[in-house]
Amino acid sequence: MPLTPFTPRQALHHRAISARGYKRDDGLFEVEAHLQDTKSFDFTLISGVREANSAIHEMWLRLTYDTTLTIIDAEAATDAAPYVGACESITPKYKLLIGMSMRPGFSERVRTTFGGVAGCTHLTDLISIAATTAFQNLAGQLPADATRQPYPLNRCHALAVNGAVVAQYYPQWHKANK
Repeated sequence: MPLTPFTPRQALHHRAISARGYKRDDGLFEVEAHLQDTKSFDFTLISGVREANSAIHEMWLRLTYDTTLTIIDAEAATDAAPYVGACESITPKYKLLIGMSMRPGFSERVRTTFGGVAGCTHLTDLISIAATTAFQNLAGQLPADATRQPYPLNRCHALAVNGAVVAQYYPQWHKANK
């Protein structure tokens, strides 16, 4: 079901975020996430004017990881930013993602490591996009283990272990309300 009809309006800002997952020939996996901000008009920044539809922000993040969701390598790049020479200087810090596991507690560790002035807001936002894409990227790539509860259960309202979806599709993991 689409959104309700909108009131006539003027486009001002466009943020495009994409993430793509890959399986490498060496058996590792990668996610590349990309963020780009543009304005539909010439935009005056304190550092200069950006012409309409040219990038104000353009950042990339690549995470290489294994089947345990442990990050083996991380690379960040800044192609456009408001403060050239300053914004992109933080990108090497994103190597600190190496060794982290994209499992419970990952988001808190990311906030601690890259929050506020310790990182770039936009690159740090891409980490969560990359992590959820990493989960999706592994779907169908690993053998199922019938002795372990599937990871998505209890991670969203539709997959609550006491809900109808789990009762129908994952009956062995369903837990009725008491």
